Amino acid sequence: MPSLMSNYSRLPVSFVRGEGACLWDTEGARYLDALSGIAVCGLGHAHPAITRAICEQASQLLHTSNVYGIANQQALADKLVQLSGMENVFFCNSGTEANEAAIKLARLYGNQRGISVPTIVVMEGAFHGRTLAALTATGNRKAQAGFAPLVEGFIRIPYNDIDALHTLATQQGNNIVAVLVEPVQGEGGVVIPAADYLNQIRSICDQNEWLMMLDEIQTGIGRTGKWFAFQHNGILPDVMTLAKGLGNGIPVGACLARGKAAGLFQAGSHGSTFGGNPFACKVALTVLETIENENLLPRVQALSARFMQGLQTALADVAAVKVIRNHGLLIGIELDRPCGELVKLALAEHLLINVTAEKVIRLLPPFILSDAQVDEIVDTLSRLIKNFTH
Repeated sequence: MPSLMSNYSRLPVSFVRGEGACLWDTEGARYLDALSGIAVCGLGHAHPAITRAICEQASQLLHTSNVYGIANQQALADKLVQLSGMENVFFCNSGTEANEAAIKLARLYGNQRGISVPTIVVMEGAFHGRTLAALTATGNRKAQAGFAPLVEGFIRIPYNDIDALHTLATQQGNNIVAVLVEPVQGEGGVVIPAADYLNQIRSICDQNEWLMMLDEIQTGIGRTGKWFAFQHNGILPDVMTLAKGLGNGIPVGACLARGKAAGLFQAGSHGSTFGGNPFACKVALTVLETIENENLLPRVQALSARFMQGLQTALADVAAVKVIRNHGLLIGIELDRPCGELVKLALAEHLLINVTAEKVIRLLPPFILSDAQVDEIVDTLSRLIKNFTH
C-alpha cells in the first residue's frame, strides 16, 4: 500500500526548481509552463518580489490567529476592496473554502428572510470545489460520484441560458436566495457566455432580491486582463470568491461581499484557523502590488491577442479544431475528439498544458511570458495538435 492516497493520477515528472515561466525537473530538463499550476502562478515561478516577501515575512511572523488583529490582513482587505468595489472580505485558505463561505452567506440571507429551505441556483458544467456543499454546487457528476447524499438547497440550470433563469424566477422563485455562477467555466471547458450574460443575471437578481455570487477563483486577479472578470461587464456582484492567483502558490482564499451581503457574518458565525494569517496576506498583498507595479493587466491583454493570432493562424486548416476560445489568458482549444493524450505528448516536448472536459486543451499561462515564449507554446502545441488529429 503506497503511503500517499491514490486520488491523483500524476504525470511521470517531478519539478525541483522554477524561474519565470519555466520549470526544471529532477534530471535538469527545462519545461515551459503554460498552465501556471492551474491558474495559480500568474507571476510565474520564483518571482523576486514574491520571494522577498516570503523571506521577510517568514523571518518576522507566520501565524497568530484571528483572536487578534492582523495588520497584513487588514491591508490586504483594504486593497481588495479598493480594486473590486466590494465592501468587506473574509479570508480563508482555498477556493473551495471561499465558496463554502459564500454558500453560508446565502443561507444566512435566506434564513433571515424567513425562507425555510434557502435555495441557490447553480449551473450545469460548473466547478466550485470538492467539499460537500461546494461539490453539490459543482455540475460534474463524475466528481460527485460516490459522495451521496449531497447537500440540499441547490437547483441546477444550463449555463448561459438566461431564459432558464427567468423561468425559475417565475415558477420557483419563492425559495431562491442566490445565483452562484462562474464568469467563464474554466474546468467546464473554457466556456464563455454571451457578452451580456452577467448583466442579465445581475438584473434578475435585483428584481427578485437574490444575491448574485460570482466564483472568480479562476478568472480573478488579472487572468482576463482586468482585476476581475465582472469588470468587463460594468456590474458589481453581491458576493465574489477568490483564490488561485491571489497567492501565486501560497494558499489563500477570499470571500468578498457588499450591500445586503456585507453585514451577514457576525462574530462566531464563520471562521478559519489559518485564514488570513500574516504570512499568506503579506504574499497576497505583494502579488497585487506587483501586478500593479509591472503594469501586467495590459500585458495580459497583449499576450492574449498574440496567442489568439498565432493559434488561429497555425490551426486554421485543421478540421479537427472546432473552436478556439479565450478570455485574456484563459484559453481553450476545443477538438472534435477526446484529446487527453495530448497532455503526455506535450510533456514529452517539455510543454505543460491541460485538457479539461475531455476535448478542450486549456492554457493558463503566467502573465510574465515573453513574446518568444508565446510563440514557442503556439508552435509546439499546434504541431502536436496537427500530428494528433491527422
